[in-house]
Amino acid sequence: MTRLIIGVTGATGTVYAVRLLQLLQRTEIETHLVMSRWGQRTLLHETNYTREEVEALADHVHNANDQGAPISSGSFLTAGMMVVPCSVRSLAAIAHGLGEHLVHRAADVVLKERRKLLLAVREAPLSEIHLENMLRLSRMGAIICPPVPAFYQKPATLDDLVTQTCRRMLDQFGIHLDGERWSGEMAVGED
Repeated sequence: MTRLIIGVTGATGTVYAVRLLQLLQRTEIETHLVMSRWGQRTLLHETNYTREEVEALADHVHNANDQGAPISSGSFLTAGMMVVPCSVRSLAAIAHGLGEHLVHRAADVVLKERRKLLLAVREAPLSEIHLENMLRLSRMGAIICPPVPAFYQKPATLDDLVTQTCRRMLDQFGIHLDGERWSGEMAVGED
């Protein structure tokens, strides 16, 4: 069974993490969820979900203060980790190897083991510090994937936008879920 770590930090966009977990429930992927204290607080502020409801979507839940959790060891085999959303504070901590809590430590392990790490960085506008940290992590092999919505499929709802973005993130791990995809063909217009 393939394992995937989902980290949630205190940036806006916790709905993406919820939707990822919902989508992954339909697969054979074993999910390991860890939410920072600020990720939990942002979830309550932004959504109608409780922490317990979101935790119920995951196969395994790890406390952010438990540095002894299995996901903090390179011996615990995973396909990698997604930090969704990823605050710029977490971006900086991961870029500089600061394992303040389990989200940061698990990301550090994924990097050192050369597994996939996807960071859905949420901040705007971006400062030079943010950009340098993203470049630093990209050079280490991390995938920087801000949750930027696409409109070419003419989404009708917010859920359409969130789902399309989550599917693109999962594509990075070779997890291709059924659903509407853009064919790549553009409408013919006048020059």
